[in-house]
Amino acid sequence: MSADVAVVSLADVPAVELPGGSWSKVLVAGKTVGGTSSALGYSVFKPGTATADLSHAVEELAFVVSGSGTVRLESRDVPVAAGQALYVPAGVWHTVANPGGDDLVMVFSFPAPDYPPTRRRASRAGGGIR
Repeated sequence: MSADVAVVSLADVPAVELPGGSWSKVLVAGKTVGGTSSALGYSVFKPGTATADLSHAVEELAFVVSGSGTVRLESRDVPVAAGQALYVPAGVWHTVANPGGDDLVMVFSFPAPDYPPTRRRASRAGGGIR
């Protein structure tokens, strides 16, 4: 049995627009490469922005490529910076915030064939930086 390697360029996938000019792209997924059991994406969080609170049905892995920011949990805030990896267990509410002056760039993945079922609610900061 042989399999081909699929290559997906950042420019080939439409962005999911996020508040404040931030964006995210799911690069590797069932709809882009077919037959995958995992998803891989890329996000850019602009300075002064924060996502809605998210809770995914599966765990999330992420790597901070550049910049720094905060992952807000219900019980505490976790500072993150370039060169760090994150593990977010399934069902944990979290918000990605960028209070800095540079873009916060992250690569993320899920053990799911696409972006997983996700609950959303307004962030504790109303979508911006508190």
